[in-house]
Amino acid sequence: MRRTIRKILGYNIKSLLGFEVLYKLLSTIIFTPIFLAIFQGITKLSGYSYLTFENCLSFLINPFTIFFLVLLLLFLTFYTLLDISTILIILDCSYHQKKISMKEAFLLAFQKSKKVFQRKNIFLPFLVLFLIPFLNLGVSSGFISTISLPEFISDYIANNSLLSFLYGIFLLGLAILLYRWLYVLPYFVLEEVDFKEARKKSVHLSKGSRMKDFVSILFTQIFILLGYLIFVFIGVFFILFFHKIFGNWNLFGNLSITIIWLLIAFSFFVVVLLATPISYAMISTLYYEHKKKIREKIIPISLSSKEEKKVGKWFPFFRYALCVITVLSGTIFTYSIATGRYQFNIEYIRTMEVTAHRGASSMYPENTMSAFQGAKELGADWIELDVQQTKDQKLVVLHDTNLKRTTGVNKNTWEMTQEEIQSLDAGSFFKKEFKGERIPLLEEVLEFAKANNIKLNIELKPTGKEVDFEASVVDLVNAYDFQNNCVITSQVYEVLENVKKVDPNIKTVYVMSLAYGDITKLTAADSFSIEASSVTKTLVEKVHNAGKEIYAWTVNTKENMEQMIRLKVDNIITDNITLAKNTIYESKTSNIIQEYMKLVNQWF
Repeated sequence: MRRTIRKILGYNIKSLLGFEVLYKLLSTIIFTPIFLAIFQGITKLSGYSYLTFENCLSFLINPFTIFFLVLLLLFLTFYTLLDISTILIILDCSYHQKKISMKEAFLLAFQKSKKVFQRKNIFLPFLVLFLIPFLNLGVSSGFISTISLPEFISDYIANNSLLSFLYGIFLLGLAILLYRWLYVLPYFVLEEVDFKEARKKSVHLSKGSRMKDFVSILFTQIFILLGYLIFVFIGVFFILFFHKIFGNWNLFGNLSITIIWLLIAFSFFVVVLLATPISYAMISTLYYEHKKKIREKIIPISLSSKEEKKVGKWFPFFRYALCVITVLSGTIFTYSIATGRYQFNIEYIRTMEVTAHRGASSMYPENTMSAFQGAKELGADWIELDVQQTKDQKLVVLHDTNLKRTTGVNKNTWEMTQEEIQSLDAGSFFKKEFKGERIPLLEEVLEFAKANNIKLNIELKPTGKEVDFEASVVDLVNAYDFQNNCVITSQVYEVLENVKKVDPNIKTVYVMSLAYGDITKLTAADSFSIEASSVTKTLVEKVHNAGKEIYAWTVNTKENMEQMIRLKVDNIITDNITLAKNTIYESKTSNIIQEYMKLVNQWF
């Protein structure tokens, strides 16, 4: 098997690498911005200047949206399939010891990829865009990112045993489906069959060998990852070795750190460049071996002179069109910067703060005075809490509308008075040692926060049964003279509008599970609290350039915290206060280069 992989990778290596370098560069500088601009155009033409969790469904069921999103998905499939098809064609020619140029492979792949627009291949986008990337096998085009669940959804699933089981079954089903369809693209591209026939042939070809195929592809991915890590480690080791010898030369020290970062960036580029060809080399090798095993004829791919002449005459046009697109893209981008349409990041140096989600809720029962006291002791800058209104219009701190989860009483907040709610045990559900913990009033929390110099993120949870809900919260905040040390937040934009009507000067934050487009036009929100997986560099810069802040929720892993730090969010909302504080501290005092230097100093 290794011999076959080396043969199909090496025989046309010049064409293979040349195409991948060109395609990846074009994806980065031209086609990715174009596709993103098209999607942005769809949202605007549909009448949406921004997307949030509240309006996402109405956007998706809009007939105009459906029509153009289907077209966009088809073109994304074509674009991605063009990358994969070219690779498969070059590998096939290498397997048959036939030389092929990058141009020939691309033209043939172009003809094959056009079949995605045929009605009989209607389910091909599911395989190309969703199934392979979702299973994170690293064999999809570099243009299509791996799909991941937002952290708040994955956390919810992880905390529910039934959902975790069902999600596991769902993933297992997808894995089985993928390995039944593993050879669909080789059949579709290399043989004259449609998607339905390719599926049948793939299922037949993979029968009895799916576990072996899975292990082979898994080891291929591990090999790629290890190669990257080893290459980076060796390079960093030698650079720091020389840095140790010439440590007194400040110029060399600075240069060595710069070289290390360039080395890491270059290594990552090489891995991205080689990952797809190596992965498909493994799939192609398994494809040929299985065909031999069942004595299925392996037919070399060919392009008739008539077809070659037909597609060849268009190649100069594509080349000139590409040059024109490149020049126009650069010109438009430069003009946009000059006219102020696009702005570089003009944010001030910001100190990232940590908010305790429902107090120190990983150590104490959520939204209780114990959790708030614990958050203060752990050094949280802010406390996030949820507020609802009782039957007698009192403001209590509680997340769920129904009290069953935290108190065992199956009633809603609007059905009970303050006295009834505060008589319940809100601690035993967490641990028996917290038996007798009460649901606090907002007034108690304001008093505590003011005495302990800690800020509050007060999220309003409307149920539709309230009376002057927003006004009563604002009045209480102002009564404690706490308006400069808190923010009023909500997942319902109308609530923020009502808050601003009561007091235009109080700070408001819109809590969003999804954020796309120019959310800064939501004028009733002074800042935004975004689910972490929806936070991007562009979004952060846009919000900061509008003079507003961005909070990220709920960030509980070190990896995600480091990502939020790199994106420069203003506030991390977390259940793990200590980890967040330590991660922020480490980001200010250390980095990967310094860790390598410490390691080298220990060795020498």
